Amino acid sequence: MSKICQITGKKAITGNNVSHSKRRTKRRFNVNLFNKKFYWVEQDAWIALTISAAGLRTINKLGLDAALKQAASKGYITEIKYIEF
Repeated sequence: MSKICQITGKKAITGNNVSHSKRRTKRRFNVNLFNKKFYWVEQDAWIALTISAAGLRTINKLGLDAALKQAASKGYITEIKYIEF
């Protein structure tokens, strides 16, 4: 699974480590990602998403259904994993 937020589309970027002597070596700035389960009321199902902290704030602000529709229209969500209990 790639390290991309399914809600905001954030992914890792590259940059430089800069030492005291100003030597530069490549590094990656990773996204604060975690796997979280949500209950999707409109579909009456549990889903699992890989989201960033900013994506969680977006879900809290807009609601799960609106955030999923917005992410799908921008092409960030390719598939939604449903969880069976």
